[in-house]
Amino acid sequence: MKRLAPWTLLLVTLLVIIVPFAMAAVANAPAKSSDFSPGAPIASVLSTVTGIAISPLLGTGAYGAYQWVTADGEAARGKLPWFAQPSFWLPALLIVAACAAKDAFGAAVPTGMKKPLDVLETIENKFSGLIAAGAVIPFAMSAMTKLLFADGGAKVQAAVIPLLASSGLATIQLSAVDLTWLVNILTVPFGVAVFLLVWLASHAINVLILLSPWGAIDGMLKVARTSLLGLVTLSATINPSIGAALSVAVVIVAYFVAGWSFRLMIFGAVYSWEFVTRRCRRFTPADNENKMFVGAGFEAVPIRTYGRLVKAPTGELKFYYRPWLFLAERVADVPAARRDLGVGEGVFFSDIVEEETGRTLFSLPPRYRGHEELIARCYGLEHGVCPAGLHKAWSELREMLGGRAMKKELQPA
Repeated sequence: MKRLAPWTLLLVTLLVIIVPFAMAAVANAPAKSSDFSPGAPIASVLSTVTGIAISPLLGTGAYGAYQWVTADGEAARGKLPWFAQPSFWLPALLIVAACAAKDAFGAAVPTGMKKPLDVLETIENKFSGLIAAGAVIPFAMSAMTKLLFADGGAKVQAAVIPLLASSGLATIQLSAVDLTWLVNILTVPFGVAVFLLVWLASHAINVLILLSPWGAIDGMLKVARTSLLGLVTLSATINPSIGAALSVAVVIVAYFVAGWSFRLMIFGAVYSWEFVTRRCRRFTPADNENKMFVGAGFEAVPIRTYGRLVKAPTGELKFYYRPWLFLAERVADVPAARRDLGVGEGVFFSDIVEEETGRTLFSLPPRYRGHEELIARCYGLEHGVCPAGLHKAWSELREMLGGRAMKKELQPA
C-alpha cells in the first residue's frame, strides 16, 4: 500500500492542475457563430453542473478562476460574482490541493492521525455543496439563458420557428418578447436538482473514505472521482454532445444509487458532527431505546439506515426507522436466533456484532464511545464488550509485547 502513495500523489496532483482549466474552458467556451442550435449551450451547462457536483470545491474554484482570468480588464473583474474573486477561488484550490496531498500520503500516515482530517474534509464537502447549489448553479443556468437569448434570441428562433411554421405563427418575432425570466424559473430548479442528485453520489465517496481503514484505498477513491470529473470535462471540450451524453449517464447512475447515497450522507453528517463536538462527553444512553445505524449483517433493512433500536418489556428487540427520514415509520424485528450479540469497541465508533459470525448488525454513532458497557447491559447482550477494529489490533499488539504475561504475573498465587 505504501508503495502506491507516490504514484497516487502524482496522479492526483496532475488531475488537480489539469481539471480546473479543462472544466472552466467547457463552462466558458463561446459557441461558434454559425451554430444557432440551442443544444450547444445546454450541453455545455449540463457538463458544467455535473462537473461541479462531482467535486463542488474544485469545480466552483475552477469555474471562478477561469472567469477571473478571462475577464476583460479590471472593471469587468470587479463585476464578477464573489466566487470568481481571488479571495475565494485561490484558497479553494489550495484546500483542494491539501486534501489531495492528504489522501496521497494516507498510506504512510497512521489511521488515527488521518481520520480527523477526513472528518474535516467531509464537513467541507457538505458546505461547498450547499454553496454551489445556492449560488454557483443558478449563476451557470442564468448564463446559459443569456447565451440562448443572445443576438435577439437567434438560437431560440432557429429552433422554434420551424415548429411554428406549420401553424402560421412563424412571423412572430421572439426577440420582441423577453422570456429570460421564464426560462430561468424553469431551468434553475432543474439544474439544482441535477446537481443535488450527482452531489449525493459523489459525497458518498467522502463518507467511504471516512469509513475506510486504509489510506491507499482513500487515495484510489479520490483518484476515481477526480478522473470522472476529468473525463466529463475533456469529453465536453472535444464535443459538447459527447460531454452531455456522459453527464446524462452520470445523472442516471446517481439516480439509481440515490437511496444508498442519502443514507451514507446522513451517516457522515452524524459521525462528523459528533466527532467534532465530542458529544460522547455530554451524552448518556437511554435504558431501552437508542438511535443507531443498520449494519451489513441485518438484511431486513437497507444498510446505514438511521433509526431506533428498542427493547420491548418482553425482551424483544425491534428496530424502528423512517425511509428518507420522513416517510411512514416501519419496524423490523431482530430474530431471537440472532441474540448471540456483543458490542465491538472501536477507536472512533463501535458496533453491535454477532459473536458467532462477526457480522455487524448495528453501528453506534460516536456519541456512544465510552458507553459500550451500558449499551450491552441495556439490551442484555450476552457477550458484553470486546475490542474491534483498530482497538482490537492494538490489544493484540500489547499482548504480543508481553501484556498477557504481565497480567498473569500480577495475579495472586
